[in-house]
Amino acid sequence: MANAQLTWLGHGTFKLETPGGKVILVDPWLEGNPKSPANAEPERIDLILVTHGHFDHIADAVRLANAHKAPIVCGYELSLWFATQGAAQVNGHGKGSRNTYGDLTISITNAFHSSSTPDGAYAGEPLGFVVRLEDGRSIYFSGDTCVFGDMALIRRLHAPTIAVLPIGNVYTMDPIEAGLAAELLGVQTVVPGHWGTFPALDGTPEELRKHVPAGVTVLSPEPGVAVAI
Repeated sequence: MANAQLTWLGHGTFKLETPGGKVILVDPWLEGNPKSPANAEPERIDLILVTHGHFDHIADAVRLANAHKAPIVCGYELSLWFATQGAAQVNGHGKGSRNTYGDLTISITNAFHSSSTPDGAYAGEPLGFVVRLEDGRSIYFSGDTCVFGDMALIRRLHAPTIAVLPIGNVYTMDPIEAGLAAELLGVQTVVPGHWGTFPALDGTPEELRKHVPAGVTVLSPEPGVAVAI
């Protein structure tokens, strides 16, 4: 079975290629994303995960989902909105649920942020995802959130080894909080996102490295560069 690969596509958008060959896109914003590389759209997408309704996390969700015949997985209220926007396949789930997609398990976790759609519609509460891969490892995508104590429960329930965390500050947690999040989660590797897109997002991976527990690796790939995880 091949290694998993993770590619940062700018801002909060990530592509995960699983050991079993599935391609998952998280919070797709490609068109108009200042940090998105050229030709960022994957050749194939099997599943799209959306953490909340803000434009910088959903802008290309419906277009890509329909083009690639890929289900959108999100919170229940947001799923209703996606259906009104023409999404052909959308699955709404509640926090605490474990959902099977082929050989993958997608678990829905809490997150602390806000959530509304670009037209102002109620989009439910924000959430995070834990993706259990075909090889048994788990990757946590926190979405936009601050640190919260119940990340310790995510560790206890799902034992992720890798966490994708926002570090930009202003709208999400900063590197100091992300370092504590890594400690609470007990992960071995952190991949930062939601930073550097705009001047206000001033958190950096270099600052994050100062605050993660000893032994935790911070990967900071350039947008469009896949890293083995």
